[in-house]
Amino acid sequence: MEKNQKGSAILAILIVLILAIAAAIGAGWYAYRFYSAAPENIDMPEINFSAGPELLDENPPNENEGDGETIPEAEEPVASPETFVEYETGQDSSPIVNAANQFALELYGEYKNTDDNLFFSPHSISSALQMTYEGARGKTAEEMQSVFHFPEDNAARIGSFAKLYEQINPQNASYRLSTANALWAQNDYPFDQNYLKTVETYYHGKAANLDFAGNPENSRQTINQWVSGKTMQKIPELFAAGTINPLTRLVLTNAVYFKGKWATPFEEILTQEKDFTASTGAKIKCQMMNIKDDFGYAQTADYQALELPYEDNDLSMIVVLPENGKIEATEKELAAAGLGNVKKSLKNELVNVFLPKFKFDTSYNMNQTLAKMGMPAAFDDANADFSGMYDKTKTPENLYIGLVIHKAYIDVYEEGTEAAAATGVAMQTTAVMEPPQAKIFNANRPFIFAIVHNQTGAILFMGKVNDPTK
Repeated sequence: MEKNQKGSAILAILIVLILAIAAAIGAGWYAYRFYSAAPENIDMPEINFSAGPELLDENPPNENEGDGETIPEAEEPVASPETFVEYETGQDSSPIVNAANQFALELYGEYKNTDDNLFFSPHSISSALQMTYEGARGKTAEEMQSVFHFPEDNAARIGSFAKLYEQINPQNASYRLSTANALWAQNDYPFDQNYLKTVETYYHGKAANLDFAGNPENSRQTINQWVSGKTMQKIPELFAAGTINPLTRLVLTNAVYFKGKWATPFEEILTQEKDFTASTGAKIKCQMMNIKDDFGYAQTADYQALELPYEDNDLSMIVVLPENGKIEATEKELAAAGLGNVKKSLKNELVNVFLPKFKFDTSYNMNQTLAKMGMPAAFDDANADFSGMYDKTKTPENLYIGLVIHKAYIDVYEEGTEAAAATGVAMQTTAVMEPPQAKIFNANRPFIFAIVHNQTGAILFMGKVNDPTK
């Protein structure tokens, strides 16, 4: 494992969002549909922190360089009536940030009633579904817009996303936040080249062709190999056998990786075994980190809030700790007022922080959840309208979303190595003052957290820790 300077903290997140769009011809075709009533956690191997996935580029590195399979060149898609429109990068990312943040809190509301840990990337989910929205039409587009709150004006939506992408992927940052998108299309399907060009130009999603109809198993393995490479083998088999079938026509993949160090690091020597009361009421032992320093802090009758900035202060973890018996009230307040209001209320205070180390992974099949939130038409094989993706005059098939999978992994802990430093001390007299009394922030019970991009306010990741030992 790569060592960082003394007291550094590592947060690593892997997100893979899959959108499989299947096609059906009339009522005689059998379409595979995958549903899950609740989020399901999956086991994942230890992550390699020494490297992470890179952005897709025109010449993806080969497998021997450790970044996955080279994406095959896409054949020229069959032309369609759609016209490619050029948009300028917007000057303001707030329209798409506000949309994704609203979706984040609404999705949290769908998943919150569980004793399992909760973790997802609203940014990743919104980004992948926004790529899909560019090809949606009619009622399907209206429903997707109502769920994700996308700006309806094309220039505002696309320009705002392009600006946000630019802002959250800075060059030479001390942290690492990288994203990768790819589209996998049936090789002889009449996809609209202008739709593919829009996704590649503004969403950085490179298209490649596979033969889902003739060889679905080989297609599945090819996509899995690419995902495995982009996630440093963290997710070696995203698609299980049988989930890619002869009716699949398009798969969109999105992977996100984040690694950052705390601006004010925890010291490993202060970590001790402490009690944590899980959401079930059970008392468990956990590894509790500790630090006393100045942090953004707020307290209400229902909760305490804390901001833990990462190095460079571009990103922060916001931790919301409900008082005993106040988690429902806190969640209602967050849903109504938003996380931005919590962040605005923070004031610099001396705080004695106790935060458990935690590491877990999550897996969500989102079909039923998204349909329940208001977009059932997209999953309807007969009534979905994604005609902006392909030329309907050249095929009797109708595209619809067959599968949306979101997988995530997070590891929060302290790591240190010895570092050299020099300190000068100048002695002088001063008035005797009482030392300030530190606030106590003891996360020994379930808490909500989010990783926020400070410049834009974008919620990149959000979750809830019900049991740090799971």
